[in-house]
Amino acid sequence: MKAAQDRQKSYADLGRKPAEFEIGEKVLLKVSPTRGVMRFGKKGKLSPRLIGPYDILEKVGKVAYRLALPTELDKVHNVFHVSQLKKYVRDESHIINPEVIEMDEALSYEEKPV
Repeated sequence: MKAAQDRQKSYADLGRKPAEFEIGEKVLLKVSPTRGVMRFGKKGKLSPRLIGPYDILEKVGKVAYRLALPTELDKVHNVFHVSQLKKYVRDESHIINPEVIEMDEALSYEEKPV
């Protein structure tokens, strides 16, 4: 029985390798949702799951990283386990160029059906 468990564990551990990041790389920080608590101006299901991106300053131990957090998060400890981090992939499609949006003098725009 023990041999079978050890063999199964070795097979399961093949797919469980903690992510590794480089110093200077950008990552997103996982924010655990709490019921009834307003976070970042939104409450419940609409609150963000990931915030950032933040730069990695250094690796602390085998599976923890120190992040460069902004002054708004100065009360938060800046060392996080690798399971709380996600690699940031810059996506140019998420950036909206202000010239593309036609604004009027009241700084509003009219949506047109597609």
